[in-house]
Amino acid sequence: MGKIYLVTGGSGFIGSNFIRFLLSKSENNQVVNLDKLTYAGNPQNLLKFEHDDRYVFNQGDICDQEHVRELIQLHHPDIIVNFAAESHVDRSIDGPGEFIKTNISGTYTLLQESLRYYQSLENDKQKTFRFHHVSTDEVFGSLGEDGFFTEETPYDPSSPYSASKAASDHLVRAWERTYGLPIIISNCSNNYGPYQFPEKLIPLMILNCLAEESLPVYGTGENVRDWLYVDDHCEAIYTIIEKGKIGETYNVGGNNEIQNIEIVKTICTILDNDAPSKNGKSYLDLITFVSDRPGHDFRYAIDSSKLKNELNWSPNETFHSGIRKTIDWYIENQVWWQDIQNNTYQQERLGVV
Repeated sequence: MGKIYLVTGGSGFIGSNFIRFLLSKSENNQVVNLDKLTYAGNPQNLLKFEHDDRYVFNQGDICDQEHVRELIQLHHPDIIVNFAAESHVDRSIDGPGEFIKTNISGTYTLLQESLRYYQSLENDKQKTFRFHHVSTDEVFGSLGEDGFFTEETPYDPSSPYSASKAASDHLVRAWERTYGLPIIISNCSNNYGPYQFPEKLIPLMILNCLAEESLPVYGTGENVRDWLYVDDHCEAIYTIIEKGKIGETYNVGGNNEIQNIEIVKTICTILDNDAPSKNGKSYLDLITFVSDRPGHDFRYAIDSSKLKNELNWSPNETFHSGIRKTIDWYIENQVWWQDIQNNTYQQERLGVV
């Protein structure tokens, strides 16, 4: 039997992939997508479901308490999944206010209205209701050359973005401990894959290669991230919602620790073969080292053993298989990203203090 999901931020990168996952998982699932349609929210991401009776799009702000209340009362969701967030570190350096508003105040509004709704439900409906909050490994701060983030790692955020997400995580936990709202939190590593807004490292490098423009790498390029293919992340979230324990946190990682410079070199090497430069040179020649991002965390690495051991989840994609799928998608969907370039973002650098 299907469920009714209210997904916030469902027109963004991970949210839209999750909605596609839900609608393909069961013909009986229904999805209500609440999205403000900021620069990173793109209706084109879910165009194929525009006339699907199982899908409803609603444009609105999670900070608008009355709007959120009316939407919940209208659709009676079984599950609320919160993706809605300002999420780019560089933009948080330029303008932290929007991050505080959406990521903290918006989460508070969602929690209040979810609690109001939860308390109105019959007992059997209360038992199956869940509020799932999607967060990031950046709340944990920076690792040295060894060690991993676990669910017990103390929070130590470095940027306005990660600080705002840390605050939202704390609010979500407090609403379970104080008011009994059935919540679950997941903290994921760096996602990549189709439909990712081109301000992020991997799509930025792919598109700059195709345009034969410089490939800006922060500092020495030795910063390390754990990379998670977005479809694997969607499967993990679904698994956590279905099998996870109320009040628990689950780390989601891809088991792919890679230096930023190696990511860029891999993309260049693949594109040298798949879409060679018109001037016959390697895309590697376009790599340019630029001044580092302020407060740039050195290394993130996720320990997902709790998720694997307790809920039997592990990623399907290696970085090699995932990056091939991602590059192929951007090559095959030029209209999607060219529309963004023409209207929203021209790959300019952000977050320079």
